Amino acid sequence: MEFLYFPDDKTEYIPGLISIVICIIVAYIAFRLIKKYSKKQEEKAKAFEQEVYRKMKEHEEDNK
Repeated sequence: MEFLYFPDDKTEYIPGLISIVICIIVAYIAFRLIKKYSKKQEEKAKAFEQEVYRKMKEHEEDNK
């Protein structure tokens, strides 16, 4: 058996090509979903950070 096999019938490439295209599409969808979820988490963290900062400031003013 040869180390590299290049078929004479190029239709043998079609299943591999379909698999690669499907994998790329699934990876892209996963990337977009993760990015979208990350953006939501970032906004929640920012809101929480501002709330904590506001409470710390109020607590500081109460102690004066």
